[in-house]
Amino acid sequence: MKALVVDPGVAHSTRVEDVDEPTGDGVLLRMLEVGVCGTDREISEGVFGVAPDGEQHLVIGHESLAEVARDGNGFSKGDLVCATVRRSCGHCLPCGEGAPDSCLTGDYSERGITRLDGFARELVLEQPEHLIRIPGSLGRLGVLAEPTSICTRGVRHAITIGARQPWEPKRALVTGAGAVGLLSTMLLRLEGFDVWTASLEPSSAIADALGAHYVSTKTTDLADLGPFDIVVEAAGNAQLMLDALGLLGRSGVACLLGIDGHDGKAHIDNKVIGVDAVLENRVLFGSVNAHHDDWVTGVEALDRARRQFPGALEELIGLRVPLDRFSEAFAYQGGKATLMLDA
Repeated sequence: MKALVVDPGVAHSTRVEDVDEPTGDGVLLRMLEVGVCGTDREISEGVFGVAPDGEQHLVIGHESLAEVARDGNGFSKGDLVCATVRRSCGHCLPCGEGAPDSCLTGDYSERGITRLDGFARELVLEQPEHLIRIPGSLGRLGVLAEPTSICTRGVRHAITIGARQPWEPKRALVTGAGAVGLLSTMLLRLEGFDVWTASLEPSSAIADALGAHYVSTKTTDLADLGPFDIVVEAAGNAQLMLDALGLLGRSGVACLLGIDGHDGKAHIDNKVIGVDAVLENRVLFGSVNAHHDDWVTGVEALDRARRQFPGALEELIGLRVPLDRFSEAFAYQGGKATLMLDA
């Protein structure tokens, strides 16, 4: 069967090749669609990625949508599902309590990223406890479940941290209008927040459709819009991450979902970190991956948003191509790109 594989650490080694069909116990999945994100691009460029033990190549793809290929393990043939990504290290407290998103050792494995083959292949065997049901009403939009789970965890933690004391959050800012930024905007709007979404582009029809206020950072100083109760940084810019602390109001919480590994230094005014953050009880934290419950909640949120903001999610997926056109998906800059395994 066909799969998209890469030799970890070897730039531009990504290719479609034949791999063995899966054998063993579990739920047999026929993959329908796999989302592409910055992580996949970086693995393809040789920046990181770890092959399974004893293997030289890694099947990539961690944003999944599949249908169950045969009855069993509580699932019926034709059921739509996606699968969680991170798996337990097996020897820390959070992993022992079913929360590998909070693994304390870093010895976890991740589908399509670290020591576990991913989903960009025609057939996959998966254990039932790692599967999340996708309602038929959501259909192919279920491919957005993985990035939505990441955002769901971040927003959940932000609200939980803020609620450590009496709090009345109303205004939120999201920096970045890629998939993670727009899905964070969606979740905050569903929670009733008045949301500003900011990015470099002059406009965002999707942000508008979600009922957010879109602003271009090329023409607008974000400091003029604040203060905010919650800031979600999803652009992957270290300077914006630090700037988020200065955009918060009293008891405000900033969640960092983007990643910026570039060399260099970011700067912050002494007063922001040395005075305002202390006297106004501000919080800045990072968030990665997602708990199983965040996947379930995220899928439910997607289905709510499909009804509440008609057409917005459909616009978020800007490119769908067959597996052998993966290079087009990796190069795409217009929103979320996906690879169709059933094309």
